[in-house]
Amino acid sequence: MTYRRAAIPALIGGLLLTALLWWAGSSTDALQLPGSGGTLGTGTVAELQRWVAPWAYDPPVFLDSGAQASGYVPDASGGDGRDHYSGLYTTGLQIRYGAVLVAFVLGALLLVRRLPPVRGRTTAAFLALWAWGAVTGTLALAVSAPWTIASAGHGSYRLLPQLASVIAGGRQLPVGVSLVAAGATVLVARIATGGAGPLPRTDVPVRAARLAATAGTAVIALSVVVLSYQRVAAALQEFSPDGGLLSEPGDLLRQWLLLGAWDGPAGGPLGDWLLYRASDVLLLAVVWWALSRLPGLLTRVTLPAMAVGAVCVTVLGLLAGQLLRIAVVQAGPQEGLLHSTAGIGNGIPAALTCGLVAGAVATTVLRLSLRGAPDPAA
Repeated sequence: MTYRRAAIPALIGGLLLTALLWWAGSSTDALQLPGSGGTLGTGTVAELQRWVAPWAYDPPVFLDSGAQASGYVPDASGGDGRDHYSGLYTTGLQIRYGAVLVAFVLGALLLVRRLPPVRGRTTAAFLALWAWGAVTGTLALAVSAPWTIASAGHGSYRLLPQLASVIAGGRQLPVGVSLVAAGATVLVARIATGGAGPLPRTDVPVRAARLAATAGTAVIALSVVVLSYQRVAAALQEFSPDGGLLSEPGDLLRQWLLLGAWDGPAGGPLGDWLLYRASDVLLLAVVWWALSRLPGLLTRVTLPAMAVGAVCVTVLGLLAGQLLRIAVVQAGPQEGLLHSTAGIGNGIPAALTCGLVAGAVATTVLRLSLRGAPDPAA
């Protein structure tokens, strides 16, 4: 599939994702109406506000011109510089939404071209675009985080922990909204490929594909089993060089390296521990199965396509494990749906990091396995 054919569905999906996030962010005013708590429940309203707050275009309360803010350095005219900080916040939101559009379009362009949603590939393309939409939200939060932090008036204080906090927020909304964007992208892409000729498939031997998938899954397992183990995770969290603006990177390292957090079965029933670990097993199983099939679904095996595909696969495995945990472990009659799904999207920054490495490793192993054999990308 040519870039010209893939550009239109990628752009439409990016515009739709950006518009839906903006629309959801603008709903904060409706959630603050007096009757919203009585209609939806105060707990539900509070949870929804937490979901949409990172995407709300209105400045926070402490930047309101009528609010009594503290911690801001007065300017030469005697004011508190609140307009300046409000401008920084607005700029950060503009960058955030612009990054959503650019990141989704670039990723979707590659996915639609190498994984076109034709017969036999439609479901895979939809799932990959859904996962990439969730990653797009994380990338946008990371890119715009410096402006958001500076708008609070104390950007130089514990910068890296603040970056980690900003990136960790707002993850649930893109996960849900990207379902719609992925569906629209797939629909338009199917229309765009209607007049195209037969699209090629990569002929990859089963043994080589499984070997590459095993190597890629080993990278994910390193994060899930080793780095996420409680003692190792604590060492990462407590890592803190002395002094400087970039001190205390532990929180940020945890965000970008750890796909979970767990310890041994001590202190509770073994059955409960096994239920929690089942989500980790499901994550690794999804990653291995999808990576073993990914080379055969691509029109041409390239490093960028495998890397982005591995990121999407890791995110899908992460979401599958989280849904299993919600259904089996966390769900209960006393908990509402929003409360149970509060952990959805945790670990997406780490899925991006580990997925890129896993894709590079899988591609390398695949090419080494096929050395001397006919080109599988024919």
